[in-house]
Amino acid sequence: MNPEVLYLLYLGAGLLTGALLGWLFARSRSTNMTPESIEKSYVPKQSYHTLEAQLDGFREDLREKDQELLQREKELAENRTALKYLQEKLDHQLEEMAKWQKQSTESFENLANRIFTEKSDRFRHQSQSQLEEMLKPLKERIKDFESDIDKKFVEDHKQQLSLKIAIDQLRELNGRLSEDANRLATALKGDSKIQGDWGEYQLELLLKKSGLFKDIHYRVQPSFKDENGQDKRPDFIVNLPEGKHLILDSKVSLTAFERYFNEEEPLLKAKHLKGHIDSVRQHIKGLSDKNYQQLYQINSPDYLLLFIPLESAFTLALHEDNKLFLDALERNIVLVSTSTLLATMRTVSYIWRQEKQKRSVLEIARQSGLLYDRFVTFVDDLKLVGSRLDQAHIAYEGAMHKLTAGKRFGDTLVGRAQKIVELGAKASKHLPKDLIEDALELGEEE
Repeated sequence: MNPEVLYLLYLGAGLLTGALLGWLFARSRSTNMTPESIEKSYVPKQSYHTLEAQLDGFREDLREKDQELLQREKELAENRTALKYLQEKLDHQLEEMAKWQKQSTESFENLANRIFTEKSDRFRHQSQSQLEEMLKPLKERIKDFESDIDKKFVEDHKQQLSLKIAIDQLRELNGRLSEDANRLATALKGDSKIQGDWGEYQLELLLKKSGLFKDIHYRVQPSFKDENGQDKRPDFIVNLPEGKHLILDSKVSLTAFERYFNEEEPLLKAKHLKGHIDSVRQHIKGLSDKNYQQLYQINSPDYLLLFIPLESAFTLALHEDNKLFLDALERNIVLVSTSTLLATMRTVSYIWRQEKQKRSVLEIARQSGLLYDRFVTFVDDLKLVGSRLDQAHIAYEGAMHKLTAGKRFGDTLVGRAQKIVELGAKASKHLPKDLIEDALELGEEE
């Protein structure tokens, strides 16, 4: 049992017995009772003696525990003193060991660095500078490449977000152009030359609104010769990537269209409507006969784009003659209005932006490949330098071994040199102690 628990049990029993005897003693005084009468009246004689003996035993045990506690405290104090002494001794030994290890390390490093420090530092500095100089363009190219990729994704995201705005702008532009065309109808009617110039102006304005640039993305009335030597001058040639082209021609039919809108008499109105449709068909036939797509200088699809700038005139003709569009396709001509051509040219502008980004990415990839090849060559040279350093280190180890190798200390180069000094040779300098110790370890002194 735990000594502390046993001690508490003994103490409790003693207190209980003492309290009982004290109470009996006090009562005996108040009632003039003698111990004999107390023993006779309250406590059986045998029990009284037993309790008294137990109390004496408890007191004896308590004295022994006190002695044992004092002894334990004395031993604890002695152990603490011994532990403090051992800790101080251990700290001193560790300090001495650290000093010895530091001295040994410094001796070895001084011996090795005496030969290699200067050349190694110079080579390391030069190699690091050359490596940083070689990697600098690669880092810049990679950074530019990441920047271009990020810009591309941001631009694509912006283009997607601005699609609705572009559609709204397209609708607004279409309405504005249609209104302008209607206002100009009166001024243009009856003069075919003015009508043609106005249509070409509207077409070029639409190309610019699409983000295309003159003489870069499109050409105005370029001159070509066909196989018979005759001059051909399309209104517009739109350039596409990979050397391809689109041919655009503007045709305006306003005279019959204006009469149709201003006429109220049904028969005359129908006559002017037929005249408007016939005028559009005549433009289709005339453009088809020019056969621009067969010019060998132009890499064009088999069809041309015929632009009708007045949206209402375009819509009226297609609505009243549902075969008009298909008949034009049979002649390799696609009828387009402001809205449809603007969407097409915006697509062309987007294709050119993608082509520019593609070329930039390819150029970055090409430059990165060239830089990587140079970097690989540099790494190969660096490995060769490392191999030469390893060979130099092996030669150094061999030379150092020759200084200290021998069956006896006197047979080594170090031993013979040291022997010369001991024989009385005058010397202002001395061999390193660690070098002599290495020679002593490998041979026996004479």
